[in-house]
Amino acid sequence: MDRHTDWCVIIALIGGGQEINTGEAGLTGWIDALRKGFEHWHVFYSSMLKQDEYADGEVSFDCIRQARSNPDLHLATSMRSFRADRLSHMVHYLIENRPEDAAACFASFDGRFPIVMTRDIKKARAWIKRRARANETKGAIASSGGARLKPEGIFVKNKISAADWFLNDPNDVRSCHFLEDVATEFDIQGLELDWCLIGWDADYRYVNGSFQHWKFTGSSWKQRNHADQKRFLENAYRVLLTRARQGIVIFVPRGDPEDPTRLPQYYNGTYEYLARCGIALLD
Repeated sequence: MDRHTDWCVIIALIGGGQEINTGEAGLTGWIDALRKGFEHWHVFYSSMLKQDEYADGEVSFDCIRQARSNPDLHLATSMRSFRADRLSHMVHYLIENRPEDAAACFASFDGRFPIVMTRDIKKARAWIKRRARANETKGAIASSGGARLKPEGIFVKNKISAADWFLNDPNDVRSCHFLEDVATEFDIQGLELDWCLIGWDADYRYVNGSFQHWKFTGSSWKQRNHADQKRFLENAYRVLLTRARQGIVIFVPRGDPEDPTRLPQYYNGTYEYLARCGIALLD
């Protein structure tokens, strides 16, 4: 576009916290590209990009000579979660270990957009089936790193056909409605369902007052230490928690004391933390 002899306009619609894989730079990637090769461009951006949920509030256009902020450029109404325009804020607080803020934010839309949790996968499936009406979509989703959800019937390593999963008839076992095949953050990023059943594994676990980042390799959990890998995992759960239009049920396994890869302490802290965020219990 820079080689165009006349003027032109590029409009970029950018969300926060959507980088989930290597090579995805997110919002800061746009700023770096402008700084390195397009300083002569006139840049207009939303003043709301200073909020924490956009690159942790570290967004700065100061390096762009002709950059101007404008509050009118912020798209404040979520078309995805139309019943809860503050869902993304609540999820941001939840991921950032701010349970009191998450609970207060959730209280502002709880009556319109239910979020519940259980430790019984059968109860989770029953709840979501009762809620979905007529042609409303429902589906099970989980982190691609949730390898130990497999004993609970949530197998994230199984490859799905997006067309079959999203579009097929509710009686088709390959469809999302059947709640058997599971979509990961890579399958569902940029898309949505009316009702989501989210499986929460020990890859992102809450222990002793903070979240820990893990990856299941071979037959054991290995802790993630690289900052980018931690961010990708956080954003994976951010994506999962913002895919629903009308409501969410979260399934947190009880674990198994006889299985060293699914010990109860890997899950109990997460369940208790989500309760502190105001999420109601089905149990």
